[in-house]
Amino acid sequence: MNRRNLLCAAAAITVTSCSTAGNHSQTELPRVRVILVGDSTIATRTGYGDALCGMFRANVSCINLARGGRSSGSFRAEGLWDQMMARLAGPEKFASTYVLIQFGHNDQPGKPGRSTDLATEFPVNMARYVAEVKQAGAVPVLVTPLTRRTFRDGVLRNDLEPWADATRRVAQTSKTALLDLNADSAAAVSAMGSAEADTLAEEPPPAKPVSSPATTQDNAKAEPNGAPKSRFDYTHLGAKGATLFARMVTREIAQAVPALAAHVDSSKGTAR
Repeated sequence: MNRRNLLCAAAAITVTSCSTAGNHSQTELPRVRVILVGDSTIATRTGYGDALCGMFRANVSCINLARGGRSSGSFRAEGLWDQMMARLAGPEKFASTYVLIQFGHNDQPGKPGRSTDLATEFPVNMARYVAEVKQAGAVPVLVTPLTRRTFRDGVLRNDLEPWADATRRVAQTSKTALLDLNADSAAAVSAMGSAEADTLAEEPPPAKPVSSPATTQDNAKAEPNGAPKSRFDYTHLGAKGATLFARMVTREIAQAVPALAAHVDSSKGTAR
C-alpha cells in the first residue's frame, strides 16, 4: 500500500473511532425525567412548558402535566397531583427525576373553587408538594409564577409578586431549589414595554384594544378553569412568548439546579 493509501486508511479509522466514541457517549447518558406541574402558563398550547421540554437533550423524558385554570389547591383536589405521584411510583427507572412546580395565578382571590388564602393555604400547599416529592425520592424544584403582561401608565403591574414571595419563602425554609421566573419575567417584560409584550400572546391584539385587568375578579374571567376564551390576553403565550420564557427557565436551572442543567441542549436552552 502506498503512502497516500496508508494516510487515507488511517484517516478513515480515526473518523470511525471518533464517530463510535461519540455514539457511545450519547448512549451512556443517564435517563433523566422532568415533570412539569402547574397552571396554564406552563400547560400545552397556552404556556411555556412544551417549549421547555424541547430544550432538553434526548436522554431526558419531559412530561408536561400542567393544566389550565388550576391552583395549588385545585390541582390536588381534582386528583391531578395523585396522577403525578403515581408516575413517581411507577416501574420506569430513571437516574433522577425533577418535578418543577409553579402556582399562583389561580390562587389569587376572585376565583371560586380555586382561590387559596395567601397566608394560611398557599404556602402550606406548596410545602406539602415539596415534602411529598422528596419522600418519593425525586427532586422538587419550585418556580415563582410567570408575570402577567399588564401595564398601568407605562409601568408593569406585577400583581403576582406576593405569591412569588411566598414561594421563595417555602423554598428557603424547605431548602428546595428555586427558579425565580417571576423576577426574571417581570424585569424582561417591563424593559420591553407594553407594545412589545403584546407580541408574546397567542395571537396579536384585536383592532380595538383589550383593556388590562383592573381587579382580581377580571383576572378570574380572563383565566377560566380550562382553555382561555380569547387567544389574546396578558397572561397566556404564543410560540414567541413560550420560547422566551422557556429559555429564561433554563438559565435559572443553570444557576439553581446544575445537575439538571447538564441535560439542557445549550444550542436551544441558553440563547438570548
